[in-house]
Amino acid sequence: MRADRVFAYGATAGLLGDLLFGDPRRGHPVAAFGRAATAVERVLWRDHRGWGTLHTAVCAGGAVTLGALASRAVRSSPAASVALTGVAVWAVVGGTSLGREARAIGGALAAGDVEGARERLPHLCGRDPQALDADGIARAVVESVAENTSDAVVGALVWGAVAGVPGLLGFRAVNTLDAMVGHKSPRYRRYGWAAARLDDLAGWPGARLTAVLAALAGDDTRGAVRAWRADAGRHPSPNAGPVEASFAGALGVRLGGTLSYGGRIEHRPVLNGDAGRPVAVADVERAVRLSRRVGVLALGVCAAARVLVNGRRRTA
Repeated sequence: MRADRVFAYGATAGLLGDLLFGDPRRGHPVAAFGRAATAVERVLWRDHRGWGTLHTAVCAGGAVTLGALASRAVRSSPAASVALTGVAVWAVVGGTSLGREARAIGGALAAGDVEGARERLPHLCGRDPQALDADGIARAVVESVAENTSDAVVGALVWGAVAGVPGLLGFRAVNTLDAMVGHKSPRYRRYGWAAARLDDLAGWPGARLTAVLAALAGDDTRGAVRAWRADAGRHPSPNAGPVEASFAGALGVRLGGTLSYGGRIEHRPVLNGDAGRPVAVADVERAVRLSRRVGVLALGVCAAARVLVNGRRRTA
């Protein structure tokens, strides 16, 4: 079986597995990677970029190597190759769990249980929940759904299409490392520099594809494109900017503004400020549905791109 078909069948099976089962409550492979990365950090940590770069290379390189060895071990069996790809996709994507958490918070807000929504918010993002009212929580959820659609679904599929199972595992490893050490706290400002920069690089294609697909799948394509062009570059993140701006325009809402992380206040630019309205609780469900549509479209685009590239190689 050709590699493009292996990816298409395996990725479809993996996304169906995520849809049916979501993330396991215990023993998730990403959690196991996180524990291994923490163990490596205990050995290597120094307040220095070079040691952080070594940490990133060891952890991300180990994930890629594991994927390459597993792929090599099953390459003679098409069925095993499809199964391995499916398991890898299921392990690295998180669209179903993302939607469940967002809907749980939205449901609490709809029931007037703001305190309950605050308690659940840390499962979805790193905002300070006590600093947010109901509208602020709803905005945080929509922004997190947008950003994680790229990080937890589309980006992984892009790298799976490019490099198979090693690409899937490598992307998730880089994304996890960024979440662990890539933030600008005193401990990780230098040590996490390499992880943050590599995550920006790895996330670039998936973020742009997410923005394009959100514009196509949303309620207002022109509004999404307009917000992306006008506001994405003002966001401090090179990848979250296009995604959140496109989601804001597609949903007709305003995102961004003042937020709080770990007691630190940030004043981010407002996205789609001229044409959008404040986020309402009902927009949480709309964002989740848009995220799901984007994930399905991303599967089709990545599988088709893999077939196209493989076909050109065969005829060259």
